[in-house]
Amino acid sequence: MLVARKNPKRKAARLRDPERTRERLLQAASREIYRSGFQSAGLDTILASAGVTKGALYYHFKSKEALGYAVVEEVIAPDVHGKWVRPLQSVKDPIDALIGAAQRIPVRPEDVRGGCQLNNLAQEMSHLDAGFRKRLAIIFDAWREAVASTLREGQTHGIVRRDAEPADAAGLLIAMVRNIVDWLRSLRPSGNRKRV
Repeated sequence: MLVARKNPKRKAARLRDPERTRERLLQAASREIYRSGFQSAGLDTILASAGVTKGALYYHFKSKEALGYAVVEEVIAPDVHGKWVRPLQSVKDPIDALIGAAQRIPVRPEDVRGGCQLNNLAQEMSHLDAGFRKRLAIIFDAWREAVASTLREGQTHGIVRRDAEPADAAGLLIAMVRNIVDWLRSLRPSGNRKRV
């Protein structure tokens, strides 16, 4: 009697989900970059966290830099957009909207343990890599323009002082947010700091 053999490779091929694998790699890389910085982020640590092989990594990303660029574009940019750009679109009172966005900044030590991921990466990589510099600048520019646009709209409705320069005020607000998060991170006991 003949017994049909099951082909384990065929079953494994059906279970593969490239989109899910790519997303797991992005999330694992984002966590590792946040924890250790891009230059110190270990590919082996990212692979172990994502539960994928090196082959899967290089199927989706041609290099560590390409993975880092994707983290900026697909993880960090949407996060900033969701926290700072979207909430400022079509608001009635720009001041209340900005206050609300600032009030949503997490202040618990466990939420700010690594500081601002966007700021950390900008400080670490902007001067070293044009690809990071360009991608990070796009995020900062979109954030600054969203705040400035909201302030300009407030000026047209008499809610924001007309002598205020929206672009300058937006830059100041962003600098303050970035520094507040980094200041909160610095308040942790020195034994709990993973990043410098």
